Formats: sequence, structure tokens, C-alpha cells
Amino acid sequence: MQVTETLSQGLKREFKVVLPATELEQRLNNELSTLKDRVKINGFRPGKVPVGHLRRVYGRSVMADVLQNAVNEANRRIVEDNSLKLAHEPQVQFPENQDEIEKAMDAKGDLAFTVALEVLPVFELADLSDVSVKKPVAEVTDGEINESLERMAKQNLTFEAKDGKAEQGDRVLVDFVGRIDGTEFEGGKGEDIRVELGSNTFIPGFEDQLVGVKAGDTKLVKVTFPTNYLAAHLAGKDAEFDVTVKAVEAPGELKIDDELAKGFGLDSLDALKDAIRSAIQRDFDAQSRRKVKKDLLDALDAKYSFELPPSLVEQEFAAVWGQVEGDMRSNNRTFEDEDTTEEQARADYRKIAERRVRLGLVLAQIGEKTDIKISDDEVTQALVERVRQYPGQEQQVWDFYRKNPQALAEIRAPLFEEKVVDQILSQVKVVDETVSKEALFGDDEAEEGDSKAESKPKAKGAKKSSKSE
Repeated sequence: MQVTETLSQGLKREFKVVLPATELEQRLNNELSTLKDRVKINGFRPGKVPVGHLRRVYGRSVMADVLQNAVNEANRRIVEDNSLKLAHEPQVQFPENQDEIEKAMDAKGDLAFTVALEVLPVFELADLSDVSVKKPVAEVTDGEINESLERMAKQNLTFEAKDGKAEQGDRVLVDFVGRIDGTEFEGGKGEDIRVELGSNTFIPGFEDQLVGVKAGDTKLVKVTFPTNYLAAHLAGKDAEFDVTVKAVEAPGELKIDDELAKGFGLDSLDALKDAIRSAIQRDFDAQSRRKVKKDLLDALDAKYSFELPPSLVEQEFAAVWGQVEGDMRSNNRTFEDEDTTEEQARADYRKIAERRVRLGLVLAQIGEKTDIKISDDEVTQALVERVRQYPGQEQQVWDFYRKNPQALAEIRAPLFEEKVVDQILSQVKVVDETVSKEALFGDDEAEEGDSKAESKPKAKGAKKSSKSE
């Protein structure tokens, strides 16, 4: 096997591999000699089948295996002999001339093929001694605990039937039929639906028009679906609902006491308050971590500039762009709504993809230099947490990850990234900065998610939660 480098340009490499006909013949005979001890052919004793006969019967199929093994060997030799780190799997190109391939299959002619590679960039790790990042720290206040207690108490409110008219805070039991342009639409019909007035859980304007109704009333409710309504065929449409009020219910007294705590499995109100404080603190710590990480990644991004493997950028951009388009479809938005064009949006999100790839390579090299490892126990623990997110489907989810190495790698990757981030944070200056809750969770669009060392792209019109996702 002759291997010759024919191209070395940036991160691209190409090698020409030649397998002489004599070598193909030898490899084929070796495989056939091994095969004769394993096959059974009528008229021949085990192990006594002539190689020539085996070649007539199995020659082509065995030669296919010979060529595949030769390709694998060539790829391995190229990588090992040149100490290459690949950005993706080698791309093998065989001759377009079918006659050459046919001759090679019969070991009557040389076989030459090209191996195209894309390698990872080589770069020096930057000095981080001058890097300083801010760590926002917010205190859990009694007011926030009381707000949580009130929400929990409202969730456990009991309602009792009342004879009077419905007021804000009351609950009405209704049947309804929705129509658009006089025609009923899918999902527009409901029976025995409880609507809490003032909860803002229904289409804007629906609850407001039920204030003042009483049991036995019928009401024509006119609303307009929001332009970003999840069901795109209803978004922005005017609709009418024929509503029949079956009952009006008034809320009972809002009680925040030991009995409320017992409803959540705790012994006392003080124990419930402690549990709430701990839960809020975990949210604050998680958000603080996201902010610190974002600040650190910004600092790292400013430290590095090197050529990126085009295949990795294209792969990352495809993932980013797919998510952007999905978000825009689900929110019924257009690029014009975002005050941009598709061309400009693609350019902006390609920069995000490039940043992700660059930071991913930096974190990978730092992790390699500092010998950071992820144990099987750590992966298993993370997988258990993932499985818990799918109640009732635990076994199926567990089996899926265990049978799919690539899916399991997606569990391992963020664990590795977080360990590397911890390693870097131990080397830079981290300054605590006391902030309010509003400041801690502000500007979430910039910090939403920290997958693959970068903010998760999201269409501007997409609905955001009060905390990072």
C-alpha cells in the first residue's frame, strides 16, 4: 500500500492511496485461505476446498471485504503516521472509471483512491491570568417566600357554589363551542371546563367577558387569537364562542398555615418556608452559574482566533438554524416581524455557530491538557436524572440511551464541559456582585441555555420564561 499526501491547505488534507494488483491478489488469497476452514461445500471435506474453487464462488464478495479493510487500514495509517486529529470521518473517493474498479475486483489491476480529511486546528492555550468575571449573587427575601406561599395556597383553594354573579377570582363551570366565520374549528369545543376569572389562562378577553354571568346564562364571547398562537391556523383569527354557564363558584378563605404545609408533605409552615427558601436558592445559584459561565465564555472568545473546520461550522449552523426556524414557526413569526431579513439572520446565526465551534475546541483542549475525565458513574447518574423527566417511560428512555452510543455521548458532553468550566474558573478571578432578583434574571435572552458553550438561539418573538430554560 502506497500512501502519498497530495494536498495540505489550511485544515484540509488529501492523500492518494495505491493498492498494487499484486497486493490485492495476496490479500484476497489470504482471506480465501482463512475462509476455506470455515465454509462447507458439497463434495469437499472441511478444510479441503481448493482456493481456486473458493475464488470462483466467493471471490467478488471476499474482495469487497478486502477493499473495505484496506480503506480502513489506509485511514488509520494516515491518521497515526501524520499525528492528525480529525474534524470528521475521512471521505474516500474511488475512481470514476468503472473498468479500473472491475480490474481491481479481479486483482488484475491496481486500485487508486483518494482520502480527503479535515483536521482540527492547532493552537496555543491563552494566558488567563488577566481574566476577571463577575458572579451575581442575589439574596432570597422573605417577600419572595411569601409570594411562593401565596401561590401554593391558591393552588389548594377550595371553591363552593354561589348564587350570585361571577366576579374576578371566582370560577365558572362552562360548556362552549367556538366558531370562525360561522364554522366550528378543531379544538374549539369544550364541556365542563372550569375557568378561573383573572387567571389569564384562556385567550385574552375570554375570561373578562364572563365577569357578571350567573348559573344558567348563555353568553356570546368574541375574541381574537394572538398572532403568535401555537396553532398557526388559528393565529390572528377572530372567533366567537357560544358559552353556557353551568355553575359559578366562589373561592374559600386563603389559608397559609401548618395545614397547608401538611398538604405538601411537611410537618409545619416553618418547614415549608425552609423548603421554599432552599428551592429558590437553587434557582438563584443555577442562574448565577449561567451568568458566570456566559461572562467566562465571552472572555475566552475574545482570547482566541483561529481557523475553524468548515464541516463543524456547517453542522453546528444547521442545528442552530433548524432551531431558529422551528421557534419562528411555533410562534408564527417571520423575519420581517423580527425587523431583519433571512439573509441577515443567517449571517448572525452563523456567527453564533462559529463561536460555539471555537469555544468547543478551546474547552476540549483545556480539558485534555488538564486531564479532565468523566466517569461511568457520573454518566449513569446524569442518565438517571434524564430518565426521571419521562415518568411512565423510564425503561424505554433508559434502553434508548444505553443502546445508542451517540445519544449517551450527548449525556457525557455537558458533564465534561461543566468540569472544564470549573477548572477555568479556578484559574481566573471571580468577583461576587450582590444584585437583585430582577437583575439576576434580567437579559435572559442572552443567557438562555448554555448548551455547547453558547447561548441557545431563539427567535425574538418567542415566549420567554422568568428563568433561563
